[in-house]
Amino acid sequence: MKQMFLLFSHTLTPAQEADAKSTLGVESFVVLPKELQTLWSNIPPNLTELTEYLEPLKVYLHQKAKEGDVTLIQGDFGGCYAMVNFVKSLKLTAVHSTTTRNVDEKTIEGKVVKTSVFEHVLFRKY
Repeated sequence: MKQMFLLFSHTLTPAQEADAKSTLGVESFVVLPKELQTLWSNIPPNLTELTEYLEPLKVYLHQKAKEGDVTLIQGDFGGCYAMVNFVKSLKLTAVHSTTTRNVDEKTIEGKVVKTSVFEHVLFRKY
């Protein structure tokens, strides 16, 4: 059973789930345990090196993922770079979600208010 491990800070939309199933052959989705999700979502900006910081994520994926699984990786650029390289070394597929952005701009009480709505387009391989 092909799994998609979620290394990102959001909840999958129904469109993303459907796309992962139909185009990538994903059968189940794996959310990070709470402590690892907190670690991934809060990479400190003052760290000059991420190897040690990301080690718990690497251990988890090494233990849980199997060759051919998919990893959705989005977040801190340096963290993404490190984790993409790592998951590829495990023969996992690394992807990110592409989106379109629809912007609605209104003037309310003299202030410009912008609302952006992002819609999933596809998963792109790194």
